[in-house]
Amino acid sequence: MEEGRILVTGGAGFIGSHLVEALLEKGRPVHVLDNLCMGKRENVPSEARFYEGDILDASVVDEALEGVDAVVHLAARVAVRDSVARFREDARTNLMGTLQVLQQCCERKVKRFVFASSMAVYGDSPDPRPIPETYPEDPVSPYGLSKLAAEKYVALVAGRFHLPWISLRYFNVYGPGQTFTPYVGVITIFIRDLQKGQRPVLFGDGNQQRDFIYVGDVVRATLLALESDVSGEIFNVGTGKGTSVRQIARLLIDRLQPGLEPRFEPPQPGEIRHSIADISRIRQRLGFHPQADLSDKIEEVIAWNLNP
Repeated sequence: MEEGRILVTGGAGFIGSHLVEALLEKGRPVHVLDNLCMGKRENVPSEARFYEGDILDASVVDEALEGVDAVVHLAARVAVRDSVARFREDARTNLMGTLQVLQQCCERKVKRFVFASSMAVYGDSPDPRPIPETYPEDPVSPYGLSKLAAEKYVALVAGRFHLPWISLRYFNVYGPGQTFTPYVGVITIFIRDLQKGQRPVLFGDGNQQRDFIYVGDVVRATLLALESDVSGEIFNVGTGKGTSVRQIARLLIDRLQPGLEPRFEPPQPGEIRHSIADISRIRQRLGFHPQADLSDKIEEVIAWNLNP
């Protein structure tokens, strides 16, 4: 699908703002719907039409969908740790909010729906090896559970209403523009701690591995999903490579506070041990190949956090 107006929910946020810029560069008209809970109004380019409101509000969703051919649904609560304590709020946004957007897309006969899911839908992986989309879905956090439930609804409802859809399971996204919170984005959290001369905190032994994927690569994967004729499929979006949290801490310490040592605390509930993507399917079906390397992009992320 290469023509038509696109609605990006959560388009004022970290991933969403990068996606909106990329769509505009391709000449696509863009609507942005965001409640600015995490996103920022200044992140939305003037060329995009902005609607401030919540995805649970049927009237603002209806307004934002006017004239839209395709939707990329990014709006969500994304904090894994926070979802343990606030599981009701998490489910309200991530599941019921998704259903609100999905229902109105079906009613308006939107031509394509791309859902931003998460690696948190998987069960824990005891070994640091890439996991495929067929890996057991057994979330250990309310966040992962809400994303998995939303995925299932998208597959069932969109299928019944003949709405072409793709779900993308993003792994650990990093890059410039990531809003700081105590719960999201370990790279950003570590940089902010080190800026203050504080020791970064590692939960557990720090050897848990994650698949860190640059936001620009996530945007490219999302564009491929949006423009493809493929429908009714789920894809991992990662690099296929694992990096331990301890390695990330050492990389940033050596750059910002040489000689400092990290601080260790007990493992946090709701967090899995290892999470690395097998990206064979998205390579074969969508032609996606990650381009950015963490060691090359880390300076860009540090620079942005020092001068946001």
